[in-house]
Amino acid sequence: MIEREEIKNYIPHREPFLFVDKVIELEKGSRIVAQRTFGPEEEFFKGHFPGNPIVPGVLIVEALAQTGGVLVYYSFTEELEAQGLTGAYLAGLEKVRFRSVVKPGDLIKMDVSIQRKRSRIIRFRAEAYVDDTLAAEAEIIVSLY
Repeated sequence: MIEREEIKNYIPHREPFLFVDKVIELEKGSRIVAQRTFGPEEEFFKGHFPGNPIVPGVLIVEALAQTGGVLVYYSFTEELEAQGLTGAYLAGLEKVRFRSVVKPGDLIKMDVSIQRKRSRIIRFRAEAYVDDTLAAEAEIIVSLY
């Protein structure tokens, strides 16, 4: 298990834009399962939506992408450093679907797998669940730099 402070060793994101709380499963070079709880005190809930707050879909996708980033840097740090690659940018999103809303206090379980790794491009299959209900899914493409 990797806790929040150690996660900061693998991705550059920091509060208030760090959306991975804990890694609960990790298969090096293949798959990661992580968690995030968006607490009711999050600033964006004030405007999204007053009286009926939900987590914005773009933040769920960002949390999935950050989870993929932890997988990449946990798995391939030495290889990337040898190639002079120090980071990753979001390069594309495909087949993004939001299946159910995520409310304040919901624990999101993010399951992200590497589909393909070629040169500087990595494609992930990513799913976010609340309990056993699929909340969001996407194919995420990142470009290493």
